[in-house]
Amino acid sequence: MQTKAPYVVIMAGGRGERFWPQSRLKRPKHLLPIVGDTSMLAQTLERLTGVVPLDHIFVITSEEQREAVLADCPSLIPSQVVGEPMGRDTAAAAALALVLVKRCDPEAVFATLPADHVIHDTAAFQSVLNDAFRVAGATAALVTLGVKPTMPATGYGYIERGDALAIEGMSRPVYQVQRFVEKPDVVTARRYVAAQEYYWNAGMFIWSVPTLEAAFKKCSPVHATLIDCLEAGLGRGQALASLLLQHYPALAKISIDYAVMEKADNVRMIEATFDWDDVGEWPAIARHFKGDAQGNVIRGDALMEDASGNIIITEGGHLTALIGIDNLIIVHTAEATLICPKNRAQEIKRLVQRLGEPGGAKYKHLL
Repeated sequence: MQTKAPYVVIMAGGRGERFWPQSRLKRPKHLLPIVGDTSMLAQTLERLTGVVPLDHIFVITSEEQREAVLADCPSLIPSQVVGEPMGRDTAAAAALALVLVKRCDPEAVFATLPADHVIHDTAAFQSVLNDAFRVAGATAALVTLGVKPTMPATGYGYIERGDALAIEGMSRPVYQVQRFVEKPDVVTARRYVAAQEYYWNAGMFIWSVPTLEAAFKKCSPVHATLIDCLEAGLGRGQALASLLLQHYPALAKISIDYAVMEKADNVRMIEATFDWDDVGEWPAIARHFKGDAQGNVIRGDALMEDASGNIIITEGGHLTALIGIDNLIIVHTAEATLICPKNRAQEIKRLVQRLGEPGGAKYKHLL
């Protein structure tokens, strides 16, 4: 079993476009207190207290967000907050994570965790994570945490579990993974929930450096090459930032799920016996705040008359008044105001993309 202290690499490079206009390129979702009083990233760090030493924590973010990350979480070691020059999805980030950890310990066990998920039960999270570290340290397995579905969600990928495996020293079940399946339609999602053998893929992965490196070589040679190039360059004394700028542009965007996990035959799953929510868009915050008698969730200043089921977020003491309005998202910031039906929240991302198009150049500063 693993005896050395493990490492964690937090993936904090997303833009959080579905939380516009609060979430912006330089201050995205994970740097906002979407749920709670501190940023999502700060909450992620807090959950790791007592499990992983601070000097064993890396953060991979975008170069544009790096200074904001350090300002938001000043306890982080600056040299361990790495900015990618451009987003190349989670396979590239995982390869970079491997290089960072391997330079500290070539045999280390480490986790890659998203920066922007909501987990309230810290004790249960830590217990499951510690068990995942043990499995990754004792076996040549790629370990993932599966979340038992509470509804037939169509916005998540799923994991189909296989047989339970006997692993020495483990009190909770460890399952072989049969397959990863893509986001289903609602009929298929209902079937998955009824079968009780499918779990939401929460994007939390735990592995050892040698096991992940072998998986890259077998399943995604382009990322194995990236690892070799970064290591060789660092060995020659080149700066990591210049190496990333040299090698990242040629990479295709691909997730670690597609590049490795769906192809590998040594994937194991532990059930996440803690609450979990990736709060993927504005309507999700209603699950974490008590509404008023009419079901309105209010953060900021608002007055309502004959209004129900709304989500109102305001900044700077701005008062928002509603009369006869139901089931809207209203987000007011100093520079932009969003008004959107709750059932069309998924279209916010497309709206934000338009800000960067030629016709939206006037508002490009709002990205």
